[in-house]
Amino acid sequence: MDHGRVVRRHELTDQEWELLAPLIPRAATGRPRADDRQVVNGMVYKIRTGISWRDLPERYGPWQTVYTRFRRYALDGVFTRALQQIQARADAVGDIDWLVQIDSTIVRAHQHAAATGQKGGGTGRTNRNDHALGRSRGGLTTKIHLACDGKGRPLALLVTPGQRHDSTCAQTLLERIRVPRAGLGRPRCRPDQVIADKAYSSRGLRAYLRKRGIAHTIPEKADQQRHRLNRGRRGGRPPGFDRQTYRRRNTVERCFNQLKGFRGIATRYDKTATSYEAAVYLASFLLWARSV
Repeated sequence: MDHGRVVRRHELTDQEWELLAPLIPRAATGRPRADDRQVVNGMVYKIRTGISWRDLPERYGPWQTVYTRFRRYALDGVFTRALQQIQARADAVGDIDWLVQIDSTIVRAHQHAAATGQKGGGTGRTNRNDHALGRSRGGLTTKIHLACDGKGRPLALLVTPGQRHDSTCAQTLLERIRVPRAGLGRPRCRPDQVIADKAYSSRGLRAYLRKRGIAHTIPEKADQQRHRLNRGRRGGRPPGFDRQTYRRRNTVERCFNQLKGFRGIATRYDKTATSYEAAVYLASFLLWARSV
């Protein structure tokens, strides 16, 4: 540990760097490169403040170096693996609360994020959808779907266009929960229980959770309840709902609040979904690093 290093605002602490440093890829050959901690500090400063890459302070070195390294790490999934490794460390000591909450939040996309370099009026997968940008009443938006543990720390996330409905992404989101074991064995993928709001109330999701043996607390929509009652005995029994457990759902809202403390997350400036998702993974890693 370098006790002589001055830790500036919006930079990694010594503890955070000790957790992240072993996961940074290093080339075995080639010319000497910029200091890893200096470059990663530049990435953290960027997503903390939301500034342009070109406006990075000179103490982080050439902005092209920081940006190129960030893109390389994003494409290689470095920050995704970093999040999984810190989750594995917490799970090994029983520090993860597997009462999982899922929800989503809308993020406004800055006009710079819309300039993806594609021309023409393509539709579907050929244009904005490739970069998780959707057009809604508020303009260009991106939606972050999040699964967090009972202590408000991200377990898995998914980035989609802003108009994508929550319930259609729930299964994909839950399947992204993969906490590696400290020793032998497959990653843990199944929560003890899932809490979600009415947006996730669907027969398909409830059947999927029952098939995986996952208890769930999801309130029934008013129209679904009315339709079930109108069918009489054929409508079946109402789904179980524990009001006391549901009161803990605000934990995921607090997790979103912490993530949006990063200005580069609260407003999307990244042109590609890969870069923006990597930024969210890096911010999620930092939230975990504070708690372990």
